[in-house]
Amino acid sequence: MAAQLSGVWLHSPTVSLAGNLLHFRHNRSPSASLPAAHPSTIQIVGGKNMGWNGMENSKLDIDPGEFDWAELEADICHWTKALRPVQWYPGHIGKTEKELKDQLKLMDVVIEVRDARIPLATSHPQMDLWLGNRKRIIVLNREDMISASDRNAWASYYARQGTKVIFANGQLGMGSLKLTRLAKALADGVNIKRKSKGLLPRPVRAGIVGYPNVGKSSLINRLLKRRMCPAAPRPGVTRELKWVRFGKDLELLDSPGIIPMRINDQSAAIKLAICDDIGERSYDFSEVAAILVQILARLPAVGNKALYNRYKIEADGRAGRNFVEKLALKLFNGDTHQAAFRILSDFRKGRFGWSALERPSN
Repeated sequence: MAAQLSGVWLHSPTVSLAGNLLHFRHNRSPSASLPAAHPSTIQIVGGKNMGWNGMENSKLDIDPGEFDWAELEADICHWTKALRPVQWYPGHIGKTEKELKDQLKLMDVVIEVRDARIPLATSHPQMDLWLGNRKRIIVLNREDMISASDRNAWASYYARQGTKVIFANGQLGMGSLKLTRLAKALADGVNIKRKSKGLLPRPVRAGIVGYPNVGKSSLINRLLKRRMCPAAPRPGVTRELKWVRFGKDLELLDSPGIIPMRINDQSAAIKLAICDDIGERSYDFSEVAAILVQILARLPAVGNKALYNRYKIEADGRAGRNFVEKLALKLFNGDTHQAAFRILSDFRKGRFGWSALERPSN
């Protein structure tokens, strides 16, 4: 693998892929400390699955069950090293984080919402520390945006961990009733203890937390069957904590998206940008689209053929920036920003089919 920066080739060190994907993610060096490069000088090049002519072997011949997700993660980590770090921390998030820590003391159960396309990238690194021993339900929202095999892989992964997980679609309400029943069941012991102390029962308090734009407010609105919380398909809409009542037995806390003050894992940051789970001002569209092209070219469910069918441009799975530039010349008079926006929008709308960008390693 190599990255070309102002005519200089930078070769990546050998990456050990021993262990699973989570082990790899939490033990690599933070890429945020690497120097940024000027976007116009970057050509994203490299990857392990190259054919004899320097192009990637076709993924149509690869068994999806044998696809090496840890190797893809290693490639994404390598590609991001030459790019400007993606960082986004609006002022209201710092205030929200402090208030949320106080409200956690009142919660009987915590519902952590993640993006089903990138469950690891939308997991806050401090969440386990904040929650302690509190009961937690993980909701993988936007299950309609991943394949059945993606869903099965993550369901098996969390089952092995003994973690309660629900797949949901906040827009259509899928999974909402199951979530309500599970939240009440997990917190059932609260009122048993209160009764033993001679206290009257009270509603179960459930806090809904997660990254920006993963669908927390939409999920609450679907549970309540009315628009009680502001929701829109962009990060940063919810800006304050809000308790809402759901019947007589459940109270829900809607919270603004929380994100680390500094994102050290730039592989995760790029995925947040691809999936529109981070503010647009934090990243360069052309850089992010170029990496997305290289990811899609490697995914067995997409591959070079899907990219060609969509744009009628050959993709070699090797230089994503070249693909963005070709599309810009073909459709947008050389405007790479517009071309990049089209590629990102097409992915978010499922134009290449629905596929996760992460899976647990076998």
